[in-house]
Amino acid sequence: MARLLQATPKFHASEWDIANKMQCASTESQKSRSERMIVESRRLLDEIEKTTQKTQSDANKKIEQRREEIKFWKQELDNKLEQIVHETEVLLTFKTRLEKSLESCKEPLIIAQKCLLNRQRRAGIDLVHDEVEQELVKEAEVLQGVIALLGRTLEQTNEQIRLNRSAKYSLEMDLKDKFTALMIDDYCASLTNNTPDIRYADNAVKIEGNFVSPEDWIDFSNTNVEKADKQRNNSLALRALIDGILLQTANDMRKQCEIVNVAFRNRVKEVKDAKHKLETLLATVMDETASQEKNIAALKKAITDKEGPVKVAQTRLEARSHRPNVELCYDTVQYKLISEVQEITKNIQRQDALAQAETELKGLNRRQLALEEEIQVKENTLYIDEVLCMQMRESVYINNF
Repeated sequence: MARLLQATPKFHASEWDIANKMQCASTESQKSRSERMIVESRRLLDEIEKTTQKTQSDANKKIEQRREEIKFWKQELDNKLEQIVHETEVLLTFKTRLEKSLESCKEPLIIAQKCLLNRQRRAGIDLVHDEVEQELVKEAEVLQGVIALLGRTLEQTNEQIRLNRSAKYSLEMDLKDKFTALMIDDYCASLTNNTPDIRYADNAVKIEGNFVSPEDWIDFSNTNVEKADKQRNNSLALRALIDGILLQTANDMRKQCEIVNVAFRNRVKEVKDAKHKLETLLATVMDETASQEKNIAALKKAITDKEGPVKVAQTRLEARSHRPNVELCYDTVQYKLISEVQEITKNIQRQDALAQAETELKGLNRRQLALEEEIQVKENTLYIDEVLCMQMRESVYINNF
């Protein structure tokens, strides 16, 4: 208890003086450090401001450069898109030309086949594998070859149109993305420190896994451009090929069609000449038949005219054979009568020319029938070639599509 009530120790005056000096020194030191810190902070703030402004200025420049890059590639893509769209439209017109040309081949082929079928109805010797038939077969083969070639070319054209549209789709999708990116970068370029809607964004600096490198970005658009160029060049080459095919096939078909027509005209002329010769022969045969008929009539009349004399002579001989006794004499009368009968009988027997004439008449009749049949064959051939086939072929016209 006594210790608790003990008086607090007192400091020496020198200690008090030292303590005051120390407080002053400590305060001055703190003040100096604070002043230095203020100067350093101001310098740091100034440096940060300048750095921030420079960084933001650099970012603005980068954004502007990026916008220019996007605009450049967007313009490139726009140009390629316009080119591929135009090329596809032109190729579609070539497709139409191919379709029309292919359709136009059907009628000539049908006509050629009908001509071959009709000519199977030729009769007799006229059912010949002549030049007309050879050229008709060749024409059918040419037309079938043209149809096959145009069909393959049309398939190739459809595939090229599909590839063009695929390139167009890739360009459109790339352009769509470029347009969106440009809109975003335009918005970013418009932002300033005083823009009202600027804000903090969580994880703004986080790079997601779907980010691509600038090189990949350029390669992607460059690939689309190269793809469009490649398909456009292929399309141009295909159009040149189609032009050549349409021209060549039209020339081939037109040339073969004319060859067939010339063969038909020549064949018709040959058949007409043959028919005319047959008709001339028929007229000759008919004249000869008439002459032979007159000859047969004259021979028959001559035979008939000899019946009276031979009957008289034979009757006389028969009557004189009844002379009595010695009167039955082989006198000059008897000799003459027998000679007369023999002579007339011999002359009648010489009339075997009648049988031969009748045989010749039958031959002439058979020849007449054969000529008439052959003329009918020629008329049938002329009807098939000149009326059925040649008139049908007048509707064949080879167009240049």
